[in-house]
Order: sequence, then C-alpha cells, then structure tokens
Amino acid sequence: MAAVLADRLDDASVADAAVRLAAARGGGLLLIAVMPPLPPRAVPPRPDGAAVRAVVGRALPRSARAGIACRPAVYHRPAGRVGRLGAAKGLLDVAAAHGCSVLVVSRSGPAELDACTVMNAAAIRGGPLVQAAAPVPWVPLVAPRPPA
Repeated sequence: MAAVLADRLDDASVADAAVRLAAARGGGLLLIAVMPPLPPRAVPPRPDGAAVRAVVGRALPRSARAGIACRPAVYHRPAGRVGRLGAAKGLLDVAAAHGCSVLVVSRSGPAELDACTVMNAAAIRGGPLVQAAAPVPWVPLVAPRPPA
C-alpha cells in the first residue's frame, strides 16, 4: 500500500484513504513524496531527509493514530518533456521497487500525476492497482456577522 504525497492540500485526503486501506489489509504504508526535478549533477535527497519529511509530514499523524507502520520513499519528477504517461511510469517504477500493489493518488493532481493518468499508465503496464482519492472540498472562509 502506498500514498502519493505532493505537498498539496489533497495530501490529507490521500493519507486518510491510504490509512483506511492499509488498516483494512493489516499492512504497512509507503509514503511516496513527489519532489521537483533535480538540477543537473545534484545529489538526490535521502528518504529520511528534511525535504521529504516536510512532504510526508501530513500523513504521519494519521498513520500513527491508526497504528500503521510507514516508511518514506522519494520520486523526483522528470526534467524536460517526457509526457504525462512517462511521468506516471516513473512513479509506478518507484512503487514497484518497494513492492507496492496498491497506490492511492489524488484525483486532482499534481499535474501529470493525477489519478486518471496514473491509472492509464498502470493499465498499460499491468499494475499496480490505483485508488483515486477525492480532493478536499473547498469551503469559503466566512467572517462572523456582527450582531444586528
């Protein structure tokens, strides 16, 4: 079981869905942090580095409350133009390297890594199963009305 986290508001719903599925299956959770492309000749950050911890931080309290063990992984978006299926294939490669059979991805993004695109790439590749997490509903901020 893996949750794809991209430092967005939708990460909360992705983490909730992934924790529910992992609890139902009785397994651990892989938290894949989607990071920006690496500059040329840059050293990739470690999965336990500060940048990765900042991205997966929203999911850690949810998995701790459920008593689910989790481990981080890193996916760097490709530099240049590889196309949406190429970017999704790279994400699926990271999940396959860690032995994940189910990915939970946000329905709304990030760009080129939304649930629909990842599902298409998984169908072409032959797995893993991709679950779409609904985006967080937008709620307008309301200022309290003064008494009349």
